[in-house]
Amino acid sequence: MSAHAESPSSRELDILVGFLLSHHGGAVNAILYYGSCMRNKDPFNGIVDLYLVTDGYRAVYPSKFRAFLNWVLPPNVFYKEMAVGDRTLRVKYNVLSTADLHRGLSSRAMHSYFWGRFTQPVEILWCRNETIKGEVEACLGLAAKTFLERVLPVVADSGSVSDLWAHGLRLSYAAELRTEAPGRAQELVDHDLQHYVEISVAVASSLCFPLEITGAGKAARYAATVPASRRFFGRFGWVVRKVQGKILSVARLLKALFTFDGGLDYAAWKLERHTGQAVEIPDRVRKYPLIFVWGLLWKLYRRGIIR
Repeated sequence: MSAHAESPSSRELDILVGFLLSHHGGAVNAILYYGSCMRNKDPFNGIVDLYLVTDGYRAVYPSKFRAFLNWVLPPNVFYKEMAVGDRTLRVKYNVLSTADLHRGLSSRAMHSYFWGRFTQPVEILWCRNETIKGEVEACLGLAAKTFLERVLPVVADSGSVSDLWAHGLRLSYAAELRTEAPGRAQELVDHDLQHYVEISVAVASSLCFPLEITGAGKAARYAATVPASRRFFGRFGWVVRKVQGKILSVARLLKALFTFDGGLDYAAWKLERHTGQAVEIPDRVRKYPLIFVWGLLWKLYRRGIIR
């Protein structure tokens, strides 16, 4: 799919790729680029979001414990800062095996954590060879199919493609402990509307029920014929995802206390960026996170910073 074509290299991104390959080169098969910096074409405007795709986790870490945690609840997340001239380049990278990428994007994945993210534009920043590139592209192609088969049963039979995808993204946000400004989903869809129209057309014939896409751009419309039974189970599925997602979000937070160096500061920065509200990490949370992080989460929830 054209949406996953390699992006033009830049000096800053070359620096990041070189850094990651120097640390994990033998284990990395592909590096995927997504998120706000990719959209605005400025790696200094925020944090560069990357996925490192690997054959397995043991080759990535000297620690068997971190490899085990990555396998139990992927991905493991890391945060690095590096000076480029007089500016600071920030990168958050996730480590994920090809098998877990495929599993997380396929119809076997109940939760939207992966297929909700990878339906958005993704660029292959680096790949070991053309064979692996083909495997990664095939994995990415599953995301839109899974997304639409989960979202179409809970929306109207017909409507605009823009509204369809914005509704789906809102559902996926609500299935995690995260905060997004009102209208954020629509903003993301409008920014890359052609991407969402194209991938809807590309996967329409492969869905388990009929979907027709007509028109282009803001005028693009969809019409789907979804059986009543799928609508019933579709609505129930999102109720389950919402509960499952909160549990998984807390589990990933706890795992990050062991695997994510600087994770608390990154989380605070991310929440402040999305909500405009200051988030301070108390000293006792830094010193004894497993004991005191719960109180902090509750306070953030009551303030509406996380939902």
